[in-house]
Amino acid sequence: MAGATTAQRGTSDRSGRGGKKRPGPSKPPKPPKSSKGSGPRGPGARARRVPVLASLAAAVLLAGGGTWALYGSSWLRVEKVTASGTEVLTPEQVLTAAAVPVGAPLVSVDTDEIASRLRGRLPRIDSVDVVRSWPHGIGLKVTERKPVLLIKKEAEFVEVDATGVRFDTVGRAPSGVPVLELAAEHSPSARRFDEQRLLREAVGIAGSLPAAIAKETLQVKVRSYDSVLLQLTKGRTVVWGSGELGEAKGRALTALLKAAPKADHFDVSVPTAPAVSGS
Repeated sequence: MAGATTAQRGTSDRSGRGGKKRPGPSKPPKPPKSSKGSGPRGPGARARRVPVLASLAAAVLLAGGGTWALYGSSWLRVEKVTASGTEVLTPEQVLTAAAVPVGAPLVSVDTDEIASRLRGRLPRIDSVDVVRSWPHGIGLKVTERKPVLLIKKEAEFVEVDATGVRFDTVGRAPSGVPVLELAAEHSPSARRFDEQRLLREAVGIAGSLPAAIAKETLQVKVRSYDSVLLQLTKGRTVVWGSGELGEAKGRALTALLKAAPKADHFDVSVPTAPAVSGS
């Protein structure tokens, strides 16, 4: 009996303590499992991709269409070539020398090559601007060299510009451009200053003359580096000296010509002390 009583107590104790289980601490809910892959899937994602693909396709089509319009179509091709700025040259001479490929796509025309070709074939051209005139034109804007001095060569004249470039030979001397006379064979400075150096000196002097005096200068006579004479119209002569202080000498000569219009000999070799003589 005692054993039975003990067993009952044990059972009673267990049911009294834990007939009902005590609730434990609550666990946080598990997050939903993500699907494989980094981006969202489904109809929404596919819908977002469609405009992007359409934009890319449109860009490719536009690029291809633009390339075709520039190179493959007949819309933007060279149909007309014009020349401007000529004085001695004619527009026809410029157009012939330029040899612009009429009918070629306007975008493919090599403007630098055309400019180089023009300067090589026509040395009178100092510079040229080759411009595209959309949709069908090419314009050639020419600047010609200006002669400041002439070198007599038998019955012809070689034109020399302000940089010393001999760019053309003409049968008739252009008006207002003096003729060079080199007479420095017996000059003590002939070994030091050769003909080319004296030519540059004469070109510098002719280029520095005031416009009004340049028009009246018939001849530039170089006897040595520091002995240059100018022969003006009406039998007037000018002792210029060397090529140094050209601007000051030009101002002094301009003043002398106004102050003594009937004089026939002027000396501006020292521009701060010019002299005049003759009546």
